[in-house]
Amino acid sequence: MKDISGWTAGAMAVAATGAVVGLLTYAAGAQEIKKDLQDIRQDRQEIRQDTREIRQDRRELRGDRQDLREAVKSGDQERISEARQELRRDRRELREDLRDRRDDGRDLRQDRRELHRDLRQRRGR
Repeated sequence: MKDISGWTAGAMAVAATGAVVGLLTYAAGAQEIKKDLQDIRQDRQEIRQDTREIRQDRRELRGDRQDLREAVKSGDQERISEARQELRRDRRELREDLRDRRDDGRDLRQDRRELHRDLRQRRGR
């Protein structure tokens, strides 16, 4: 009888360990999915902000071009030089904002991939 009860206790311990690991894995999967969704929301917010900044930069560029045209018409070399510098500075800002938006888009795609991977794992595929 001692052998049977020892075997039974061992089997119950293994079963209990498996159940605990399974529940912890299920909870961890839910936490990972929640974090992935938060990351996706954050990435979308960053993309929207970058898009607003890009629109503003483009408006500034239109104004800078107009200022440069007026400076060229006036013939004032100092004004022309300042207008060109401002145009270069705003172009640089636009490139940086475009780069930021591109990077945020990559982050968004990566977070979506992670979400889909976590969902597949949770479903057991």
